[in-house]
Amino acid sequence: MMHMTLYWGKKVTLLFDSWKTESWLSYSMSLLACLVVAALYQYLENRRIRLRFAGERRLAPVAAAIQTPLMGWKISRDKAKLGGKLIGSVLFGVNSGIGYLLMLAIMSFNGGVFVAIVLGLSIGYLLFRSEVFEDDVGGIGDRSCACA
Repeated sequence: MMHMTLYWGKKVTLLFDSWKTESWLSYSMSLLACLVVAALYQYLENRRIRLRFAGERRLAPVAAAIQTPLMGWKISRDKAKLGGKLIGSVLFGVNSGIGYLLMLAIMSFNGGVFVAIVLGLSIGYLLFRSEVFEDDVGGIGDRSCACA
């Protein structure tokens, strides 16, 4: 039976019919798995954002040093941008998939699953995304928002 309101209990079905918890041990292991995957979500988002900013910083001095576009420089710069965009796209796709799976797990309406995922996201943010990055213009800015 699927619950339509938030409930608290050890019997929950997560994502698949085969992932059912019947005992406190299986329930707590499932909550731990949800917490770890939620923290992994934040870690991968941090890697994707750092990759994007590292690519921008790496290419910025080259663009400033060469005033006239040379054919060889333009091709190598485009290849570097393409590789960074490809890796960034793969990370974005994986992270989006994990995010949707976490959303579906929360839709089990189990209170423990909800708390474990929110706690995992918070721990992941604290460990991986709460640092302050140096801004390109020399100022200090918080680049922790995924939409930045």
